[in-house]
Amino acid sequence: MQMDKNSRKVRNQDINPCIEESDASQKCLDAYNYDKSMCSAYFQRYKNCRKFWHNIMLERRREGVKPDMPTAAERQERLAALGGKPY
Repeated sequence: MQMDKNSRKVRNQDINPCIEESDASQKCLDAYNYDKSMCSAYFQRYKNCRKFWHNIMLERRREGVKPDMPTAAERQERLAALGGKPY
């Protein structure tokens, strides 16, 4: 089965820094028969992840750094320097 362009983007580690959080949210929904009230911690972690990396993108854009989103390897280095995920 071929994924469309947007699906590939969402699954691309270099483009989407929050795949892990997204997958965890989806697994929670699957486990709790789509009862969203049971998964609010997962949703919040995903939102915090998106917000964190969005701010990094804005900062890089202001500084003229390309690409706007750090690569997966750069993100790992940044998170390691912070002592883990801040979200």
